[in-house]
Amino acid sequence: MHTEGVSTPFLYSPGSVLSIAELSAARIDGHVVEVGDAYIPADAAETPALRAASVSGAVPRGCAATHLTAAWIHGAVPAPPVRHAVQRTQTGRRRLDQSARVAYRDTLIGSEDLITLGGVAVTTPTRTLADLARCSDPDSRDAARALVAAGAADPDAARRWLWLHASLPHTGSALRLLAGLRTT
Repeated sequence: MHTEGVSTPFLYSPGSVLSIAELSAARIDGHVVEVGDAYIPADAAETPALRAASVSGAVPRGCAATHLTAAWIHGAVPAPPVRHAVQRTQTGRRRLDQSARVAYRDTLIGSEDLITLGGVAVTTPTRTLADLARCSDPDSRDAARALVAAGAADPDAARRWLWLHASLPHTGSALRLLAGLRTT
């Protein structure tokens, strides 16, 4: 796993230092803005590390942010999904309580497909693109296109990843989508 160490002293989660009422008042006054499940000063730069740290409460220990959640963290989509996608990063199956806030996949992600941003494990842009391309819903397909358009992920690298993992479901349709996303 690759790590990008980032301190997040300007990330305010409700209840940690300020109450939700105080943060809401600061937002109304223009002092802070919402980022995921937290707030940052209005003049702070919204980075992938801050976006990841802002949803750390939704990503259980031993899991990584994936799919649309990872696409948002990487900056490809403008808002976090309503339901965060997480997947297991440690050997040994685990059981998580079902939640309206978190969609859990109990398939192991290898460390080569992970980076750490803001203290949260997140799928690499290449793995994120490959995962999104395998999904049939329009939001995932749009996020895949946005990752490429933003220059955050290379469709050829995602195609190579899918060729190595050809037994995964929906690989054929993902390869067709990625072929149409080639950059020149």
